[in-house]
Amino acid sequence: MSAPSQPGAPSSRVCKGAANGSGWIRTSTRGPCDDRPVDTPWRPAPEPAGRPPHEPYEQHGSATGPTHDPAHGPHGPAPDGPAPHLHGHSHGPAAPVSRHLRRVIAAILVPFAAAVVAGLVLLWPGGAPGHARTGVGFDQQTRAGRVVQLLDVSCKMAGATPDPSAGDACQKATIEVEAGPDKGTRFTEIVQPDQTRRYTKGEGVVLAYAPDAPKNLRYSVTDVDRGLPLAVLAGVFALAVVLVGRLRGVMALVALVISFAVLTLFILPAILHGDNPLLVAVVGGSAIMLLALYLCHGVNARTSVAVLGTLCSLFLIGLLGSYFIGWARLTGNTSDETGLIHTLYPHIQIKGVLLAGVIIGSLGVLDDVTVTQVAAVWELKDADPTAGWRKLYRAGMRIGRDHIASVVNTLVMAYAGAALPLLLLFSIARSGVVQVAGSELVAEEIVRTLVGSIGLVASVPLTTALAALVVGADRGAPAGARVPRPARGGGHSHRRAR
Repeated sequence: MSAPSQPGAPSSRVCKGAANGSGWIRTSTRGPCDDRPVDTPWRPAPEPAGRPPHEPYEQHGSATGPTHDPAHGPHGPAPDGPAPHLHGHSHGPAAPVSRHLRRVIAAILVPFAAAVVAGLVLLWPGGAPGHARTGVGFDQQTRAGRVVQLLDVSCKMAGATPDPSAGDACQKATIEVEAGPDKGTRFTEIVQPDQTRRYTKGEGVVLAYAPDAPKNLRYSVTDVDRGLPLAVLAGVFALAVVLVGRLRGVMALVALVISFAVLTLFILPAILHGDNPLLVAVVGGSAIMLLALYLCHGVNARTSVAVLGTLCSLFLIGLLGSYFIGWARLTGNTSDETGLIHTLYPHIQIKGVLLAGVIIGSLGVLDDVTVTQVAAVWELKDADPTAGWRKLYRAGMRIGRDHIASVVNTLVMAYAGAALPLLLLFSIARSGVVQVAGSELVAEEIVRTLVGSIGLVASVPLTTALAALVVGADRGAPAGARVPRPARGGGHSHRRAR
């Protein structure tokens, strides 16, 4: 739009985009606006309608107000100074959370974090309690060994009595002990043709050690050494996470290590010491949640809202799990492992261990759901800063419903896969569906799955509502505020931070 011209004066025109970012524009006396240098001085630009005078757009600075380059003065360069260099890239909108709301969130989470730290200190077990070795299952001493020789022999000649349908071809394996006081000792083991485990020469094995047995019966093979393939697989996993996730991937691996440390150094030993498994799971799970979320996603309001949503969902899972485990009369003592634990540590509350497993098992998927929903609401607010909390909630729930469908199916399939051998046994027995579901073995998995799934489903509207209320009620993003669009070609587009 051309500026009004004075009689006898050259035609003057206001160039679009010729602002220097500080409220000054330049007029051109060389015809149409272009990028050529002009000689006319800088003059104040007219204030946009609805904006108070002398309120510049946000420049690089803090989240509480605009900052200015000292070299430019309080409002950019002097009117008669040289035209500034127009460089640019769009920084996008500032996080729509005011200092007031950050204080409110902190007032909730800081006492909670302090309570978690206090719980860790008070319940810290200081290691697993000792007990007399029984030599049963995992409670037996082990040594490292290696297969040094393999010979094909006749089962009859070796004194073995295999199934007649399996044939007479056995293997005679010579095993050498590689650790302990009997290092270098060798013994033989006959591998029958119907055995599922076969050996190869040079293969590492795990030996059960019975120190009170006769010398020639002290060692027997219980398993093979899987250390190398597991280590390689872990390395491939870590490499894939870092290559794809970069710094976020590194922090995710750090959080994974810390989570495993909390599980093995606090949760498991504390339960073995006889502490309330539910209390231990809540304290340990909360510590894992805080460390993992803040390490992976940063200490900010967005992550804090996800923490609040996860915390509320865990509370709901704990209540539902406690009620339905008691109502269904589940004991938790349904496997050889739990039976052995109860034998070694009779004071442990096995039912509480079941409830603790439900809470810890749901924690990882809950983190994923809550972080995704909060991020979705934040992005919706960035795309439409004028949206109120109701609009943000409805849009976030449309995303959350798709998330619910996939996550619930994932959780159910994960539990079904873990219990697949058990389900196969019931299929072989040709038991009815009702009878199978009513057995404690299957009912335990059903309660675990459904309670965790209810918590996941509830976390979507709960977390979405929390995020929508936070960003929708923020005083830093008033309704009707116009957000400048980024300039084409990479020009700056900033708003005043709130």
